[in-house]
Amino acid sequence: MIAEPVIVSRAGALFNSLLMLIIVVLVLASIEITRAAPDNLPPSAEMPSFTEAIPNVTIPVGREAVLICVVEGLSTYKVAWLRVNTQTILTIATHVITKNHRIGVTHSDHRTWYLHIRDVRESDAGDYMCQINTDPMKSQIGYLEVVVPPDILDYPTSTDMVVREGSNVTLKCAATGTPKPNITWRREGSELIALGNGQEVTSVEGPLLNITRVNRLHMGAYLCIASNGVPPTVSKRIMLIVHFPPMIWIQNQLVGAQEGQEMTLECLSEAFPKSITYWTRDNDETIAEGEKYEPVLLDNAYKMHMKLTIRSVSQEDYGTYKCISKNSLGSTDGSIKLYHIPTTTTTVRTTTTATTTTTTPIPAVTRAEKRQRSRQRVTPSVEPRANEITGASKATANKEDIRQNRGRANDEAAATKKAAANTGRKNSNSHTTNNNLEQRLDMQRDKTAQSSSSVAASAVSSMRNSEPIMNAMMVSAISLIVLVIFRLTQT
Repeated sequence: MIAEPVIVSRAGALFNSLLMLIIVVLVLASIEITRAAPDNLPPSAEMPSFTEAIPNVTIPVGREAVLICVVEGLSTYKVAWLRVNTQTILTIATHVITKNHRIGVTHSDHRTWYLHIRDVRESDAGDYMCQINTDPMKSQIGYLEVVVPPDILDYPTSTDMVVREGSNVTLKCAATGTPKPNITWRREGSELIALGNGQEVTSVEGPLLNITRVNRLHMGAYLCIASNGVPPTVSKRIMLIVHFPPMIWIQNQLVGAQEGQEMTLECLSEAFPKSITYWTRDNDETIAEGEKYEPVLLDNAYKMHMKLTIRSVSQEDYGTYKCISKNSLGSTDGSIKLYHIPTTTTTVRTTTTATTTTTTPIPAVTRAEKRQRSRQRVTPSVEPRANEITGASKATANKEDIRQNRGRANDEAAATKKAAANTGRKNSNSHTTNNNLEQRLDMQRDKTAQSSSSVAASAVSSMRNSEPIMNAMMVSAISLIVLVIFRLTQT
């Protein structure tokens, strides 16, 4: 009872094997039949041939690849497509032999045959043969290249890293793709990459980025960029976090303020992880926000700007203030002393400015200039200025005397000049006569000047007995007249 099923199962397996063998024999026979030239085939001179080579094809993964085989004079012969590296028959004529559902075949007038590979995979790359069942068989090969865009691997590519300041660090980036991708490192925001030798660069090529003696300036995001010419280019963002204890900088450690004034104290702190910050007074009492104090913290990455505003400073507010910063790596503080500035009073002073009058002397006139001026006979008018003293009778009389003397002096000078001119026409070569005439003219001018001075002196003496206002007017007028007379005598 138990052995019967075993016998039946063995018989069934044998039957299946025989059936498969028969099918294989039939397939092989059909292939051989198609390869054999029938009796009605054309002579060898009319056998089919390839008119052009199969173009190589480059296609991104996931697309459809098409290989083209052009045959001339096919007649009743068949075209087959084969995979060379696996020796697999893909199609015969219009029939698909392979069980790969992504494979297809089409033709155009039995002349151009197309092998279609849909949803191309990276494993589809390789050589493909177009074969004609002639005797001997004719074939040609085309190459299918499948390109793959870059892809960054999660491992061994680095993840976000945390390091202590002063240590060394290496960032890694690994990527796959066809062709092999190139790796480029950049900093986010186009910042420069500071290398250990003091050099700063915009980018670094290669899968590794080595940074020696890391400091807080290295902190930030780094981009691993992979590209191979096949879009899209991919990148991965890796954060480098640098830990260091707090540090404090104080710009003004001595700050003065008057009573009633509002004052702001400032500290700059750097720390990572971010620190706890607060202010204290002389007795280490923590300062809380209220009506008197207003602490403000401005945070920017690992930098902090601490401010403490003191409203209406009073006598009790003067003293030492501390800004304190703490994190898991340490703590530090800085001191600022607020001192009293006394209130100052303003004294108004009156300044008297003295005015100094400078009199410029009239330059001396040479004898040659005197001769030139005596030839021009320019008589300036002093009537407008003389009218200023018409109110004084004594001054008017003196003025008339001066005018008469001036007229006589001018007449004498003119007569002398005329005589000198006549003498010059009579004897132009007599230099002695001309010198005598010049001496006479000079003597005449001196007499006129002396006469004018005596008249002016007498006028001044007569004005001394007049009223004070009249005296002032007379003095001004006489000074003006004397100046005019002096100028006339010079001309």
